[in-house]
Amino acid sequence: MQMDTMNEHQNESDTPVAELDLRGVICPYNFVKTKLKLETLEQGQVLSVLLDDGDPIRNVPRSVENEGHTVLSQERVDQAYRVLIRREESD
Repeated sequence: MQMDTMNEHQNESDTPVAELDLRGVICPYNFVKTKLKLETLEQGQVLSVLLDDGDPIRNVPRSVENEGHTVLSQERVDQAYRVLIRREESD
């Protein structure tokens, strides 16, 4: 008996509640899509984003931090990067 408790699984505070695969998406669209997705999350929830090497991995984490969110980690996954971002309250 498997139950879908993704949103109730807040015990592990760094567990992503959503994932965006933005491989192949160019700047600034990857940041815009990340920002819009973060706006749908509640404060404290974590978003996992897959980004390409180069400009995306340099620019998107810096841009979301400028928006006041927290980049928890960046890890290499094959030819891309997985970035975990915690949504913080924004004004």
